Amino acid sequence: MKSKIIIALIVLIPFCAFSQKKKSWNKPLYDAKPFHFGFTFNGGMLDFAVSHASDFGAINPDGTYVFDSVMTVEGIAQPLLGAGVVGVMKINDYFDLRFSPGLSFGQRNIEYVMIPENSSLDTLQSHTMKIESALIQFPLHLKYRAERESNYKPYILIGMNYTLDLAANKKIKDEEKPKIRLKNSDILAEVGFGIDYYLQYFKLSTELRFSYGLTNIVVYDGLEQTRVFKRLGTKMVTFAIFFE
Repeated sequence: MKSKIIIALIVLIPFCAFSQKKKSWNKPLYDAKPFHFGFTFNGGMLDFAVSHASDFGAINPDGTYVFDSVMTVEGIAQPLLGAGVVGVMKINDYFDLRFSPGLSFGQRNIEYVMIPENSSLDTLQSHTMKIESALIQFPLHLKYRAERESNYKPYILIGMNYTLDLAANKKIKDEEKPKIRLKNSDILAEVGFGIDYYLQYFKLSTELRFSYGLTNIVVYDGLEQTRVFKRLGTKMVTFAIFFE
């Protein structure tokens, strides 16, 4: 929660600074052009959306657990960093279509509380899986822009993001086992908001975006560590800076 508040403040602080001053318009004809191009840098948090199997935590008639080694499991968010290019097509005075492919590197952890083999509930152990990702992202967004006020313009956006995980097929080392494997592609629904700042030589945008995976990305390999999931999806919060 604290990280989301900090990111939101980073987005809004420049807006407050701009709103306190009445200046002449920078680049007054910028929005009249049909296409714009630039680049972007982003950071954020990458996480799992965990849905447990329906019989997770259930007890057999003989008093034993259906899952005899995994007691609890949850995702732990980790940082994500990336960069990319951006292309924007003007639809009308209020709507733009933006495509911003890029490459991001991150990690997300899964923490299991497990019963060691031939042990009892009195000897629970935690096991953290570190799942690395190298994501090629292809986000396509529809952007709604408000009326320009001096040298800034707030906006909201919705869209989809198709991702390819280059680290999904990475060989699992013996010392990392047991470790789950993820599918190499995903589709995310995204919403966000931001502010365009019209500077003297270019346009700067700050944006906060929320992403939720629509597919189940876990590979079921027969391990109890994967059978506990009914669905394992992606959650992501991204703060991005655009230069156009």
